[in-house]
This record gives sequence, structure tokens and C-alpha cells, in this order.
Amino acid sequence: MPTVAPPWSCTLQLPHDPRAPGIARATLRSVLAAHDLVGLTPTAELVAAELLANAHLHTAGPYALRLLGSEPGRLRVGVWDTDPRVPPGFAAGVAAPVGGDAESGRGLHLVQACADAWGVSVLRELGASKGGKLLWAECQTDDLA
Repeated sequence: MPTVAPPWSCTLQLPHDPRAPGIARATLRSVLAAHDLVGLTPTAELVAAELLANAHLHTAGPYALRLLGSEPGRLRVGVWDTDPRVPPGFAAGVAAPVGGDAESGRGLHLVQACADAWGVSVLRELGASKGGKLLWAECQTDDLA
């Protein structure tokens, strides 16, 4: 039985450290177990891993894993970072193209293939807020699809 009924949220602030994505994935597994969403773990962990890797590789500052349970059986996985630049194809709502011999760029394609919905929010700097962007993807349990 879930410990908290929707809506609920969880944010994990992460330093720019190579160990941070692994810590975030472990936290994600614990949060999903606490909310009785273990069935979403493989998909949510893949989505989170790709978004976290993107933030770690393409930004120099801190980033954060954000989880939102807005409805029963549905999860939004988001990763915030300080860079406002949106990866090509991610904001358009269409699958990001990947060349057959490309050495990178497949991560966001995997996110889009696994998620039920995805998007981006570009955040403005306001006072103490650092701006940046939030890439997100939603997934849900099969019995609710």
C-alpha cells in the first residue's frame, strides 16, 4: 500500500559528481517502492538514467531529480539543470532523430520511446532561482494504460 496518496512529489538535489546519477537511481527505486509503483521501476529508471546522464554530461553545475505522482499508477520523472538550452527534437513533441552511425544522441530517443509523454520547461531566473530547464517524461502502469 502506498505511503502517500497522489498528488505527491520528491526532489533530490545533486552535485555535479559522477556518483550522483547512481545515487539518484537508488533514490528513485526507494521512492517507487514506498508509493507501491514497483512495476514502473524498469521504465522510470531508464528514463531517469538517460535524463540524469544528459544533465551530467552537458552541464557544469548542479542538477536535480524530480518525481511527481499526480494520479494513481502514473509517474512524472524530471531532471532539472542550469542550462536553458533544449536538446534538439525534445521540445517539439516528436521523436528526436538519430543518425545510423551517430556516436551519441540515442538517450533522449530512448526516453521518448519508453515514455507515454515527454516535454521540457525552460525556467527563467527569478530572484534566488537559477533558471535552466526541466526535461520530463511520464510513464504509467500497464493496467492503467
